[in-house]
Amino acid sequence: MIIVRNVFIAKPGQASKLAALFKHAAAIGNMPKHRILTDMTGEFNRVVLEYEVADLPGVEAEMKNYMTNQAVRDALAGYTDLYLTGTRELLQIV
Repeated sequence: MIIVRNVFIAKPGQASKLAALFKHAAAIGNMPKHRILTDMTGEFNRVVLEYEVADLPGVEAEMKNYMTNQAVRDALAGYTDLYLTGTRELLQIV
């Protein structure tokens, strides 16, 4: 199993809007075993979109879904205006 963790640092005042947008888009895209997290410690305005897939081809399938699913792309329209920076981590569950 692999956890894909996308970490975003939202612009001040935009974290809750970004989290809501991710929650909506994940539901539309039927993202597997996902959750949206916001910071309690660490960097301010941090929003994490995390989901679980079986293997690396599952990661690729989710990325393809993001790139080709027009409903998901419409739901995420403008999300890049809400954050300053971001990273992606692929973590294997052992």
